[in-house]
Amino acid sequence: MTMQRAKKSKGIYRRYFKRLMDIVLSSIAVIILIPLLILVAILVRIKLGSPILFRQKRPGLNGRVFTIYKFRTMTSEKDKNGELLPDSRRLTSFGKMLRSTSIDELPELFNIISGDMSIIGPRPLLIEYLDLYNDHQKRRHEVRPGLSGHAQVNGRNAISWEEKFNLDVEYVDNITFIGDIRIILKTILKVFLKEDISSKTSITMEPFEGSKVKD
Repeated sequence: MTMQRAKKSKGIYRRYFKRLMDIVLSSIAVIILIPLLILVAILVRIKLGSPILFRQKRPGLNGRVFTIYKFRTMTSEKDKNGELLPDSRRLTSFGKMLRSTSIDELPELFNIISGDMSIIGPRPLLIEYLDLYNDHQKRRHEVRPGLSGHAQVNGRNAISWEEKFNLDVEYVDNITFIGDIRIILKTILKVFLKEDISSKTSITMEPFEGSKVKD
């Protein structure tokens, strides 16, 4: 009976209260952070130009595509052929500061309020990766993508893609209120410590090119 009750309570949280918590906490965060959001928007406009927001299509719940919003962190500098310079050349010290503090992610609070994202869940990745996932990795789309997640507080960009996806699926199978609160608290700590922002060979993470493990 105890195990059945535990499973039932997990299901109730996942189905009903997780979304309610997303709406309440993200709305409170937006209200509290309005002065910071306005200040950062002004600084991005001055230091990096327009547009202020970075917009990109990402796959969400069940692979449904939505537009993610972030503060811009790179310039639009191009080479003599009109091609954008490499990310490392366009990422300024100001942009690095936004990334290291995760301030660039704050506009995603509006994605959470709209229902495209959750506070906690697998991070929304590129659309191009959808065809590269094996059946196990595809399970990360069984829940809404998150502002932070199980993989983000257990290595983020310092672990391999396979490790990330395994952590994502582990989260999908074990969603609880207490678990989400723990990830939120760990995320706050990670932001202050500025840990695992980059991989060993990239300013963020190397592109995913498919898994060596097919299933």
